[in-house]
Amino acid sequence: MDRQRPRSLREAYLLGREHLAACGVASSELEAEVLLRHATGLDRVALYTRWDRPPAPEAWARYVALLEARASGKPTAYLVGEREFYGLPFAVDERVLVPRPETELLVDLALEAVRGIQEPVLVEVGTGSGAVAVALAVNRPDAVVYATDVSAEALEVAAVNARRHGVTDRVCLLAGDALGPVIARGVRAHAVVSNPPYVPPEARHELPPEVLAEPDVAVFAPGPTGIELHARLVCEAPHVLHPGGLLALEVAARWNQASRVAMLLQDAGFAEVRTVRDLAGFERVVAGRWRSP
Repeated sequence: MDRQRPRSLREAYLLGREHLAACGVASSELEAEVLLRHATGLDRVALYTRWDRPPAPEAWARYVALLEARASGKPTAYLVGEREFYGLPFAVDERVLVPRPETELLVDLALEAVRGIQEPVLVEVGTGSGAVAVALAVNRPDAVVYATDVSAEALEVAAVNARRHGVTDRVCLLAGDALGPVIARGVRAHAVVSNPPYVPPEARHELPPEVLAEPDVAVFAPGPTGIELHARLVCEAPHVLHPGGLLALEVAARWNQASRVAMLLQDAGFAEVRTVRDLAGFERVVAGRWRSP
């Protein structure tokens, strides 16, 4: 791209948008603006009130570097070090999966499941940045949330976010695989939620560069079906859930995962099994109740 400093922030934005679009970034308009705000240190209102002013030379240099990094496949969230989830800002970097808006469904379902229950106990498996666990704790100030992850590095990021939102006393971060650490503690929960890695390894070539930049352990399932961890959680959840407790698992919108995971829950004895679609209409979460009382 042309590195000559533009005459206005508006021109800088347009140049960035065109560069990202030419490099195949689908959301080039939004991401160019986010990167420009980060480079200039301006919020959205301040950016547009200075729309006709030229960017400072150092801000322009930062913006160009950010655009080049994004064009090479690095996620914007990693470049700015933050991503919003459930209305809350979360620190993110290369150690964790970038939280997606679709995953907010897990928070919605868990909060709905424990409505009317005093001091509920909630569990998230594969917490990553801690976005789901922290959002649950923030929105249910009387809840205790257990969050597990196999990655010690991911748990470091989750701890940062728990501190940031003042919930370290109610979010218990546990290192370990699936529900193992929770079962070992004898925890009984009212809801278990998870966005497990569900991309079959052979589908790697189908993914865009920004997804491939995320941790493999958070993206790719440990087997060819993509639902290996879903199957484990269906088997392990009855050892954790109270009668009537919720199990909600995010699935891929392709590879026919929703119907297969729903069958796993039904075969294991879960009731009220249902598939929940996201705002785009894709099958996103499969949920069921453990042997309703």
